[in-house]
Amino acid sequence: MALQILLNLVIAIIWMFLQNSFTFADFLVGYVVGIGILIALRRFMIFDLYFRKVWAWIKLIVLFFKELVLANIDVTKIVLSPKLDITPGIVAVPTKLKSDWELTLLAGLISLTPGTLSMDFSDDKKYIYIHSIHVPDKEAMIREIHDTFEKAILEVTA
Repeated sequence: MALQILLNLVIAIIWMFLQNSFTFADFLVGYVVGIGILIALRRFMIFDLYFRKVWAWIKLIVLFFKELVLANIDVTKIVLSPKLDITPGIVAVPTKLKSDWELTLLAGLISLTPGTLSMDFSDDKKYIYIHSIHVPDKEAMIREIHDTFEKAILEVTA
């Protein structure tokens, strides 16, 4: 991925030299030309185009901010309700993530979301224990974590 980004930047700089104009617009045109060249040469490359990883990172960041806003709304409803009708709980969430980096990212995203806190991992790193302020349905919570954060992290690291 880093080699592709570097190659794309080199193509953009060469484009600026060929145009004999060193403006941002020429750099941008050269960058787009570099993308076109990388797309044309993708069958000769060993890895996928780096835009898939960049797009996966963008999706993960947008997903996190969406979940952050939704969790803030839920916590605000709980705090402002006159009757404290919550069912806090600790849920063991099975995970498909393997590396320490992936697990740390998942734990960080969960802990940064209001109302939830990553507590610990199992010894075999197959479960993450999460405390939540309101868990009406444990299976729904597990499914939501799998369908959101874990899926996005797997896309980023694949």
